[in-house]
Amino acid sequence: MTLSLTALQALRTVADTGSFAAAARVMGLSQPGVSQHIRSLEKGYAVHLFTRSNGRLVATPFCERVCDAAERVLQEHGALERMLRNHGSLDRGELSVGLGNAMPGMSLIAAFNRNYPETRLTVITGSFQKIMRAVLEHSVDVGILPDIPRDPRFRRKVLMSNRVVAIAPDDHPLARLSEVTGAQLLPHRLIFRSEGSSTQRVVDRYFRAQGLEPTPFLTLDTRDGVFEAVANGMGIGFVWKTSTSRADDVCQIDLSGGATTSDEVIFAPADRKMQTLDAFFSLAG
Repeated sequence: MTLSLTALQALRTVADTGSFAAAARVMGLSQPGVSQHIRSLEKGYAVHLFTRSNGRLVATPFCERVCDAAERVLQEHGALERMLRNHGSLDRGELSVGLGNAMPGMSLIAAFNRNYPETRLTVITGSFQKIMRAVLEHSVDVGILPDIPRDPRFRRKVLMSNRVVAIAPDDHPLARLSEVTGAQLLPHRLIFRSEGSSTQRVVDRYFRAQGLEPTPFLTLDTRDGVFEAVANGMGIGFVWKTSTSRADDVCQIDLSGGATTSDEVIFAPADRKMQTLDAFFSLAG
């Protein structure tokens, strides 16, 4: 026998009202329909749920325990239904965002929070590949990454133009320059990001455009790792110019001699229909 939510509701309502007729009025069902739900429970599970006393149906001790459990099931069902209904709404809904760079995406998230404080936000950060995979697998609702190609699978909008710059310790010989070429960088210890990084893809293109094949002194898998290595004098690293507001112990140097600019793009699966997504995209201008 299949235990339905309607049968559990009928059980609770009969126990509360003391009759099939009263329960039917509360539930908007016919009296025979309510009676049939109770009889099916008793027959299907070989249990005795009600006795009659002074013309009133009285729950047996076993029925009272079943009603308590049924109440918990119905409450959880209601909570689950509200969760599903509200997920993509701006009224107590949810939105999850994947960021490749903390900035400028965090500024947009802050603006969204100011405008829609009732929406619960979840933010994850990671490499280009991690965030791309999370969006495609629907682990996050929307991603913000640089260098996203046009793709019919995605709804997309350019947030801003960004570019990769070199970062060097304040006391490095190149720190006094406003820009450098690949040839000027080549004699120095270079710190690269690992495969899968959007930053590293731009850096690789930059050196290839100048016919150069640098060998990195150090390869790191996080942006923070690059900053720490550079701040500790281990070499010259590369980051997106607006990837962070951090400026302690490092200076930014523009790269010349090759294209290092790319668009920072908001993107989400094209078939994802959510009020929260619409609002998020609209705040990007």
